[in-house]
Amino acid sequence: MGKSTGFMEYDRKVSRAVEPLDRIKNFNEFHIPITNEDRKIQGARCMDCGVPFCQSGILIGGMASGCPINNLIPEWNDLVYQGNMEEALIRLFKTNNFPEFTSRVCPAPCEAACTCNVNTDPVAIKENEGAIIDNGYDSGIIKANPPKVRTGKTVAVIGSGPSGLAAADQLNKRGHLVTVFERFDRVGGLLMYGIPNMKLEKQVVERRVNLMKEEGVIFITGADIGNNYDAEQIKNDFDRVILACGASNPRDINAPGRDAKGIYFAVDFLRGVTKSLLDSNFEDGTCVSAKDKNVIVIGGGDTGNDCVGTSVRQGAKSVIQIEMMPKAPDTRAENNPWPEWPKISKTDYGQEEAIAVFGNDPRIYESTVKEFVKDENGNLVKVKIVKLASKYNEEAKRFVMEEVPGSEVEMDADLVLIAAGFLGTQNYVAEAFGVDLNARTNVQTDEGKYQTSVPNVFVTGDMHRGQSLVVWAIREGREVAKAVDENLMGYSNLN
Repeated sequence: MGKSTGFMEYDRKVSRAVEPLDRIKNFNEFHIPITNEDRKIQGARCMDCGVPFCQSGILIGGMASGCPINNLIPEWNDLVYQGNMEEALIRLFKTNNFPEFTSRVCPAPCEAACTCNVNTDPVAIKENEGAIIDNGYDSGIIKANPPKVRTGKTVAVIGSGPSGLAAADQLNKRGHLVTVFERFDRVGGLLMYGIPNMKLEKQVVERRVNLMKEEGVIFITGADIGNNYDAEQIKNDFDRVILACGASNPRDINAPGRDAKGIYFAVDFLRGVTKSLLDSNFEDGTCVSAKDKNVIVIGGGDTGNDCVGTSVRQGAKSVIQIEMMPKAPDTRAENNPWPEWPKISKTDYGQEEAIAVFGNDPRIYESTVKEFVKDENGNLVKVKIVKLASKYNEEAKRFVMEEVPGSEVEMDADLVLIAAGFLGTQNYVAEAFGVDLNARTNVQTDEGKYQTSVPNVFVTGDMHRGQSLVVWAIREGREVAKAVDENLMGYSNLN
């Protein structure tokens, strides 16, 4: 695939990011694409490596190695090298419903598993994926293609995040009539209100949703099942129901002073910012603002980083990000060999921007909040931070993070954003449909299956597997679509 000697002749090259001090002036995407010729060269670097780990999508050590949706990466890299972008798009759509999303927000487990990554830099797989899909839109190749035959079967999809959209897209292509219910005012779920605009501009989501509408998918917004919409009515009105509501129950921080004014869950903060941006370019003043505030973000993952980048753009006075775990090594440890996902330290866009503005990395490792301090009016004014150390717990038979005595420090804080992950399904949704939950509060199914404890009700995405990546959500959406199709028709030709 590609050029047999390309990996020896050419270096990796990817889109250039706008400098931090310039990109924080707005909420736009900030990568400048490489040229078409450079993309061909990146395709040329893809080796005929025999075993393409990049598309394996297997779990090693509990983490993904290679593409979870098994993208045909060597094939379309070769087609990019040959300049055949239309055929490359056809191969890309074989496995991925939404390359315009994954090419922007996926952490690229494919590149981590690239064979070139053993002793040099990986092929710019994500770069070429984005080039293929963007060329498809720009050249007019991508057009609405409604199914020519309808089956007469109806399916309701509850939730319009990446998993729900993938399931809807697949089942609509099969000829079933699909209606997607979304509780918020815009379609897209996590893609619309969970991922900031600078990572995924919302016209990209709206473009795909409008295409799906042209192809016959029906979208109903403001439909909060279990509150203003009746679950029993939906079960009666549709032949099958798919729950794709996400793992949207945020993990809280139970420390003294938690009721102080100025503490928000990250998901609510980010949603409010995006909604205000889209509704009025912030003129309505409805979102929580970090302007001139001392901000502390609790949580070191992608959502925490998004809070850092958003706070910097809003004009925060200072930003600190607290992480419970130690700093990861800068290079792979001996017990983390290729093709495992590399458990190494990275400085993401939000942290880069905080460094550029404030002159130091915002992250404080091996720490947690011990107390939120408020004034006489109940407003947050400080946060007490305590250091943590890993110690072996005989009762639990594992290492746990414990407080280090005497390590408390106080920090000024006007705004705290809790980005400590998610606990699973929101109870009112599960109760509305009567589905069983497992010990992790995800919807219970048999191993590798999507049928819930309620007949004709299926589940997919984060609501099924727990908080995960967009690419895993797409895979689950495709798999639940096949399961529903087989259940309806007795067989399925979906892949």
